[in-house]
Amino acid sequence: MTPNAAPGTPGLPGLPDRTSRRGFLASTAVAAAAVAGGMPLLTACGGAEPGKKDGTTTGKDARKILPAYVPRTVVAPDIPSKNGSSAGFTRAVPKDRLATSVAAKRGKGSTIRVMAPLWGTPPAGDNPYYTAMNEAIGVKTVWQNQDGNVYDQKLGAVLASSDIPDLVVVPGWNLGGKIPSAIQAKFEDLGPYLSGDRVKAYPNLAAIPTDAWQRSLFGGALRGLPMPASYVTNIAPFYRKDVFDAKGWQLPQSAEEFLALAKEITAPGAKVWACGDMTWTAYNMFGVLSGSEKSLGWQLVDGRLVNRIETPEYLEALAWTRKLYDAGLVHPDERAQNQGDTGNRFTSGQVLIYNNDLSHWYAKSSEQAAQNPSFAIAAMDIPGHAGGAPRLWATNPANIWAFVRKGLPKTVVEDILAMADFTAAPYGTKERLLTDYGVEGVDHTVRGGLPVKTDQGNNEVNSSWLFVAGPAPYIAHPDLPDVTRAMVEWQQRMGAHTSKSSFYGMTIAEPSRWTGLMNDFEQLEKDVVRGRRKVSDMQQAVSEWRTKGGDRLRDWYRKLLDTHGPAAG
Repeated sequence: MTPNAAPGTPGLPGLPDRTSRRGFLASTAVAAAAVAGGMPLLTACGGAEPGKKDGTTTGKDARKILPAYVPRTVVAPDIPSKNGSSAGFTRAVPKDRLATSVAAKRGKGSTIRVMAPLWGTPPAGDNPYYTAMNEAIGVKTVWQNQDGNVYDQKLGAVLASSDIPDLVVVPGWNLGGKIPSAIQAKFEDLGPYLSGDRVKAYPNLAAIPTDAWQRSLFGGALRGLPMPASYVTNIAPFYRKDVFDAKGWQLPQSAEEFLALAKEITAPGAKVWACGDMTWTAYNMFGVLSGSEKSLGWQLVDGRLVNRIETPEYLEALAWTRKLYDAGLVHPDERAQNQGDTGNRFTSGQVLIYNNDLSHWYAKSSEQAAQNPSFAIAAMDIPGHAGGAPRLWATNPANIWAFVRKGLPKTVVEDILAMADFTAAPYGTKERLLTDYGVEGVDHTVRGGLPVKTDQGNNEVNSSWLFVAGPAPYIAHPDLPDVTRAMVEWQQRMGAHTSKSSFYGMTIAEPSRWTGLMNDFEQLEKDVVRGRRKVSDMQQAVSEWRTKGGDRLRDWYRKLLDTHGPAAG
């Protein structure tokens, strides 16, 4: 396990590596009932405020709401943040030198029901980890962990009901349709507790970067407790460095060189293929706008607002990925989609290049250390498709939030904020160690100065508490310091070529009549690159998208931009 790993680490332990934008309809159709009767449809960096036609909260209005930013460094990072990267820590902090970031037990004993997604088996509610966290904070939590794979369905049902837990976690990939409006209707405005200098009562929350708080404005109010993240792309093209070094293969510096290398290293007779599906990397190489959230897919180009699907780069990226499939350079199981695990094919040597979350760098290195000591993984720098530097686009600076149910007594809200202040503790603190590793001797042991989870810890110390709130993003793997350094430095190099799109950092809910316009594109992309559909089919789909509402949606976004300007960056 990851010693001193942080919520800010890419690929939070317990989360799936690939998240789909599908399933929005299941949750939003149910949640529609929660906002029936005139609740506003728009939440653009805040959503609709009384008296504001479009409800956008940016600039001067946002500054009145946002918490003050008071950076807090308990342990100086070995690798400071640069170009939007996480900070990096290559050394563990000895237990007797851990700092205390929460001066005293803040909770007043409230019982707090919490709903959060969980990937795995939920632990018993009275397990030692939960008990220790409750005791340290001064609360009693009742966890309602839900299957993360179908969380969107449960979320929609709960938001439509009258029985909403006191604290509800909402991932960004479930933030579709009417969900933002339901958030506005059902959850508390935390401004009276956190806006401006009020946040200084919670020093760890005050150290959360402003971009993450900006992303947490819904309905013209500060409603979300964020998990901050680096805005640098989290998708890295990994390669088997041990094999590349042994063969003397050079890393590609363009899309054309990638294709040539893939042909050279593919040997189907030996059951070796160059790569898995590389669509995500293709988008980055060709400079396609981010598709992680709808609003990030819009950008001003020569004075005109265009969507990512309308750009030539989008079609070029799909056509290039299709060449890999057509030439037989992609592992055949990838054509079938969701058949087997690409990461396992990579470690077994059947695939020599694949793309996934940056966290795989550590996960695969740690996993293979004992099984295959000669194994080495690294991430190639993303090249520009024609050579030279790429043009990358920023992801959002927060994409998971915890929301407080509206109408709770002040003492309960303050106890929830005490929870958040505890879980947002920085690296090198007692609070961080307990949050990440649980009880020593039960959930983890210390080996060579490093905390290592036990089997019980692997079951109990899951993602639940981490979702309450997190510190500024960082990466800390003291057991593999070289990997930590490599991960952060990769982010720094990619961050140097990263731009923020017109709607970076904004939380936007599109008008309901257009929320389904993009529903079929994800599958169509997969069909095109696998040869089941033609690139011309995508062009036709884009044309239909325009006539069915895309052009009107463009006008809506343009008005939003003209009236209020970009949210950040």
